[in-house]
Amino acid sequence: MNLSINKVRALGLCSGGLDSMLSALVLRKQGIAVEWVTFETPFFSSEKARQASSLTGIPLWVRNITQVYLKMLKNPHCGYGKYMNPCMDCHALMFRLAGAIMNENEFDFLFSGEVIGQRPMSQNKQSLRYVEKQSGFDGYILRPLSAKRLPITIPEKKGLVNRDLLLDISGRSRKSQIKLAQEFGITNYPSPAGGCLLTDKSYSSRLKDLFDHQDSYTEEELHLLKHGRHLRLNKNTKIIVGRTQRDNEKIKEYYNPSVDTLIKIKNFPGPTVLMPHGGGKEIMILAASICAGYSKAPDATSVQVGAVTPKGNEIFKVICIPPADIRHFLI
Repeated sequence: MNLSINKVRALGLCSGGLDSMLSALVLRKQGIAVEWVTFETPFFSSEKARQASSLTGIPLWVRNITQVYLKMLKNPHCGYGKYMNPCMDCHALMFRLAGAIMNENEFDFLFSGEVIGQRPMSQNKQSLRYVEKQSGFDGYILRPLSAKRLPITIPEKKGLVNRDLLLDISGRSRKSQIKLAQEFGITNYPSPAGGCLLTDKSYSSRLKDLFDHQDSYTEEELHLLKHGRHLRLNKNTKIIVGRTQRDNEKIKEYYNPSVDTLIKIKNFPGPTVLMPHGGGKEIMILAASICAGYSKAPDATSVQVGAVTPKGNEIFKVICIPPADIRHFLI
């Protein structure tokens, strides 16, 4: 059977990792025209997928899904993993969105690089089955690297895929994948560690705090959770204090001058401080004192701190509050 004559087309989810690449190459080797889709949000980027596309020559669709993702993330059916990661519902959502692209663009089936047993909670047979059923594309999701350990799919039944040329990899060992990568001539690939910030303890704590105190959030606010120190001053107000020059630059990049307040000490090197959605004069004085405390100004010194607010500029004269005295504010 010459699959290329039949113009079989498959759309895969791509994280940019080795398993994603191998799953696509296994299918391409048997004449299937493969393309990828990768989804991006402030929690995970498309950078690795773009690199994988460049390396393999496999076309890549990139879609930002932040708003629809947030709806799922607020109340995932299967709950969270160790932190704020809703892995099973995340995968189901991605397959559902990929399936819509599949239908609109006349692909024949979906695939991914998932391997049975590689992740005990999200890549066992039960969880893969849950994802498939919840995606709305039951029977049309192929996992080429573990296909022989899973039920036969519709594209295999239709003869669109040669099951004999698929694999039976399982478990956490990477030996089979590394050997296969050598056969395909792939030497440059990222480590298997994921890039999802929802599995990060610090980021998840800040995200939970945001969910607890706000009903809606901009993408910029979600990006800001990656940078600086975050301090909750009261139920309505938090500040973000830059730790490094890069933090300061990112704070300015995501700063919204129409609603936020930006605080900076005068006459001394110090951090950029952002107060999302601003605040009253009393809380701004507290934020200015904290800003001064993280600066190079001498302890117990009265200094000037400037605040750029949506209504205009203000100057406060404050005494530095040392970082040791405000640890209880840290998120």
